[in-house]
Amino acid sequence: MFTGIITGVGRIAAVHALGSSLAHGKRISVGCPPHYLDDTQPGDSIAVNGACMTATAIDLASGQFSFDASAESLVRTAGLDRIGPVNLEKAMRANDRLGGHIVAGHVDGVGTVSRFAVTGESWELCVLAPAVLAKYLAFKGSITVNGVSLTVNRVTDGDDGCAISINLIPHTVANTALGVLVAGTPVNLEIDLIARYVERMLSVTAVAPETEGNQ
Repeated sequence: MFTGIITGVGRIAAVHALGSSLAHGKRISVGCPPHYLDDTQPGDSIAVNGACMTATAIDLASGQFSFDASAESLVRTAGLDRIGPVNLEKAMRANDRLGGHIVAGHVDGVGTVSRFAVTGESWELCVLAPAVLAKYLAFKGSITVNGVSLTVNRVTDGDDGCAISINLIPHTVANTALGVLVAGTPVNLEIDLIARYVERMLSVTAVAPETEGNQ
């Protein structure tokens, strides 16, 4: 589990194909801030742009770790197989503060940035989310964008998807990889875990158990 509070900004340094066809995944190496990997070991979970990945190798000397992303993971996420900056978060410990919200590291859909611009002292990030996620998105609800726990300020449903507006304070822009976003950039989205379970409970019709009659 994660919190959506980014603990480091890394950089995808190398991408190697694990096979010759699109059915094969890729091995990805990520450079990290100094000493970021000091308390990690192979097998640990690290969220990369919001996608939970297993560190398969850790090189403390170079400050890099590697993970294998399956073809399925690459199809359902964005930005994991391209050189560039990525948000990093190590798995939450049981005694950690829950500074953001409960995040599973499972990408629910890929949205598209429609606007990212300065508004007053902050930044406005507008994302068009897939229509299938609309029922989980609410005013003042939580969402993760590329692994960052954020609060939705506006929701507008349309035929082409669900448009959401998010306010980013300068600290968030400066301390995550969200600052490189531009209109048209695909982003990983994870909806609120509680909203997922509420929707499931409301969608299932309760069926009374059958009882046998008296013999």
